[in-house]
Amino acid sequence: MKKIGITCYPTVGGSGIIATELGMLLAEQGHEIHFITSSLPFRLNSQYPNIFFHEVEITHYPVFQYRPYDLALAAKMAEVIDREKLDILHVHYAMPHAISAILAKEIAEHKVKIITTLHGTDITVLGYDSTFKNMIKYGIEKSDAVTAVSHDLVKVTKSRLGVKCDISVIYNFVNEKEYYKKDMPSLRECYQIKPDEKVVIHISNFRRVKRITDIIYTFKHILEEADAKLLLVGDGPESSSASELVHRLGIEEHVLFLGKQKNISELLSIADVKLLLSEQESFGLVILEAMSCNVACIGTNTGGIPEVINHKETGFIVELGDTKQAAKYAIELFKDKDLYQNITENALKRAKNEFHSKIIVQQYIDLYDEVLKK
Repeated sequence: MKKIGITCYPTVGGSGIIATELGMLLAEQGHEIHFITSSLPFRLNSQYPNIFFHEVEITHYPVFQYRPYDLALAAKMAEVIDREKLDILHVHYAMPHAISAILAKEIAEHKVKIITTLHGTDITVLGYDSTFKNMIKYGIEKSDAVTAVSHDLVKVTKSRLGVKCDISVIYNFVNEKEYYKKDMPSLRECYQIKPDEKVVIHISNFRRVKRITDIIYTFKHILEEADAKLLLVGDGPESSSASELVHRLGIEEHVLFLGKQKNISELLSIADVKLLLSEQESFGLVILEAMSCNVACIGTNTGGIPEVINHKETGFIVELGDTKQAAKYAIELFKDKDLYQNITENALKRAKNEFHSKIIVQQYIDLYDEVLKK
């Protein structure tokens, strides 16, 4: 049994979901898990006797214009390391979590190993900022082990930051108990989806990198040949412009803005096609979630997406901005039942054989064992 601290962003997002699911699965195997975060993680919705939550409280002092979250986090990490005698502190994101963890390791009296998992934004966004570049590199290289969620992210990290240390690839996974095809006729009725209508779905945080306009233009092309509904799940800075575009194209009656939702697996269960047309994705967890729910996926040839979708075998890949080709693939899937069944069956098989939670969690456990031997 290991005592493992986990720090992540507790709100909705791929990194927080993976970190929380990982903690719960490790707890099921008997390990003692300590979440050290600013609030209760979004997905931590079950009671486990061996999972503990330590809230990072940020005290406001008049001398600080902004509350120092990273310093408060380091102090809480050091406190938990010493009091709970942690073996491993597993942090998700180099910036600021790895930096805080390294500082905490220096402060704490009890010896602990630091593992950092890179999810992408700290590299693909902050890695461009010269202010943070050296700090992110420092956090990565001072960690006892580093993982990334795709080979593409490893490549980008090393080329952009000049990182010299080894970075292991451990892919994301989904909770198979939650993500599977469910019979949800009442949900279709709730959204007034007709029996013969096809359902296209997009799920994201609606940032510019997700290219919501490409999703909408693709769907406009789909409507030229198919009767369909588009479910837009999530919220963010591009929501207003997306709504304006839908209005301008005159397709309001076919598009539903659902905002942030918790019942993602249920929504995926009524979908036929999942679109992820981002200009950058380190992995694309929503694709794996869709594959697990027997939904055909169409994604862009960017980042880690091609590591999840095998083109024309488990889904389709298009070049960035090629909305007409994305629509063409969707229409092919709608019209050809054999093609659709073949794609979704292959996708589900790949999700189970290569991204199954048991496989991925064991890879993390093996890494913990290796690091603790050093």
